[in-house]
Amino acid sequence: MRSLPLPLALTARLSPVVVLAAAGWALSSGPATTPAAEDRTATQKTDEDSPSAPATAAASKTYAAAPSPCGSMGSKSIKDLVPGAKTAGKEIPSSDAKLRRTCSWNALKGFEYRWLDVSFEITASDEAAEESYKGRVADKSGGGTVPGVGDAGYSVVNLSTDDGQQTREGTVLVRASNALVSITYSGSDFESKKAPGTDDINKGAIKAAKEAVAALEDGQKG
Repeated sequence: MRSLPLPLALTARLSPVVVLAAAGWALSSGPATTPAAEDRTATQKTDEDSPSAPATAAASKTYAAAPSPCGSMGSKSIKDLVPGAKTAGKEIPSSDAKLRRTCSWNALKGFEYRWLDVSFEITASDEAAEESYKGRVADKSGGGTVPGVGDAGYSVVNLSTDDGQQTREGTVLVRASNALVSITYSGSDFESKKAPGTDDINKGAIKAAKEAVAALEDGQKG
């Protein structure tokens, strides 16, 4: 059998190599491995991995449970605000003590009567707390903001008269992240039938609010 000319023989032997090389080049430089394709792959992977991140962030809360309201006030403050009251206070039963807790102090010293309530409420999120805070403030018009306490603070003082006896009541509402702090402080004088001054009640309520918020911030955090 006559041999093929050298150029033609080389061509026959090298053709499969060329074909395979060409196929390999196509695989190595095709669309799947171009920079744009790599970017798309990376983006797709990031998108697939990302859903858990927002869910975790949405579920996180600064405060997971309400602190002890009776432990939120120092004994000196109770003696100043509610003279004659037991400093331990009395916690009011709650349907869900993890989320809502209230402590009460009240006493009659001579003819002077004082009452103080401190309440904590834990909501599902900052947004829920803000919505609740705004609604409560709207229901108690006529007050003003309290600066330097929590994320937002509001106080209002009202005077009521029952059978000639005056009672003045101050309310302070504070939002701190996903928690709401509520203070009610009231007083009466059963001898004069007059109520304490607006300034005294307002300052007392704000003092209690600042102390309660400080106790919240120093306590349990989620």
